[in-house]
Amino acid sequence: MLLGQKILLVIGGGIAACKCLDLIRRLRERGASVTPVMTRAAEEFVTPLSVSVLAGQKVYRDLFDLTDEAEMGHIQLSRAADLVLVAPATAELMAKMAHGIASDLATTLLMATDKRVMIAPAMNVRMWDHAATRRNLATLKEDGVLVAGPNEGPMACGEIGPGRMAEVYQIVDAIGHALVCGPLRNRHIIVTSGPTHEPIDPVRYIANRSSGAQGRAIADALAGLGAAVRFITGPVNTEMPEGALVTRVKTAQEMLEAVQGALPADAAVFAAAVADWRVAQQATSKIRKDGSGRPPGLEFVENPDILATVAQMASGRPRLVVGFAAETDDVIANATAKRKRKGCDWIIANDVSPETGILGGAENDVTLIHGTGTEDWPRMTKELVAHRLATRIAEVLNG
Repeated sequence: MLLGQKILLVIGGGIAACKCLDLIRRLRERGASVTPVMTRAAEEFVTPLSVSVLAGQKVYRDLFDLTDEAEMGHIQLSRAADLVLVAPATAELMAKMAHGIASDLATTLLMATDKRVMIAPAMNVRMWDHAATRRNLATLKEDGVLVAGPNEGPMACGEIGPGRMAEVYQIVDAIGHALVCGPLRNRHIIVTSGPTHEPIDPVRYIANRSSGAQGRAIADALAGLGAAVRFITGPVNTEMPEGALVTRVKTAQEMLEAVQGALPADAAVFAAAVADWRVAQQATSKIRKDGSGRPPGLEFVENPDILATVAQMASGRPRLVVGFAAETDDVIANATAKRKRKGCDWIIANDVSPETGILGGAENDVTLIHGTGTEDWPRMTKELVAHRLATRIAEVLNG
């Protein structure tokens, strides 16, 4: 049920706009209210009168409506909803959203909103597969925009392939999942992931073999339980988590600043493999061999301890702070000592010795260490580890 939920529906211009009439009806049947906004192109496919009758509300169409804008109507519209849905999200609308173009009422309120945004893409298969659309989709996902569909099948243009707008029931289910389903609804959680790259000179850096797969899986699992996730990641090649707000960083110092900027939060999961050290002075040009056979002398300084900094905050500390301990020997002993030293609530310990295949692999074998003991989890995929951890976090935050 969506009882009491407020949906701001932006209807784009495409034949799939016809589905929005049924979409409005189904949302209202489930108790949601729908405030419709139509682009000029949408009016070529459905009439404002039909939309208004089904929604039981006025259709908003004009950015420069003097009556509405006297009270900054586009700002009020963008903030009053629980979720902003763009359906159909045409290639043009996706491009404008990705590049921050506010040229009409629909795109202006999408820039002005502080609520979650979901798009239901619909376009010709060639447009969907176009490199520009793929780039725009990746940008929107990194901005935390939720995506429902598209589906594959025959299109009005006669072609067959991906690009059909998701069916009405699929969109309604996706909205329910985003707004109602999930024990972490209205919880803000920070997740760090991946390695950091600490520069030595313009072409070399210190790093490790972290793929970022476990951190991404954790962010996915938390978002799947309804959390608003800020995903702060070092340089990785993996896809970004669906529905999370992504911040990309390179160095430990940048990651610390991003974490501090994301606070306050209900919980923080520090899955990133942050480099312990950096060179004291980065060379401004490439360090070259001098023919002596001796390596260059590099002075190292310790990087900021992000986990300890947040776990030991005097005020504004997240209720639950979770760290990771990637160890190669004395795993439990070292991880237990790390938890006490850092001051975090939980440590997820794992053995990353080369023979385990954990580092960079698809599976993980972890032990959860907390204040009252340890829990050995069976070896499982990183996605299952993430789901189990997300469930435990929800239990604590709701307990």
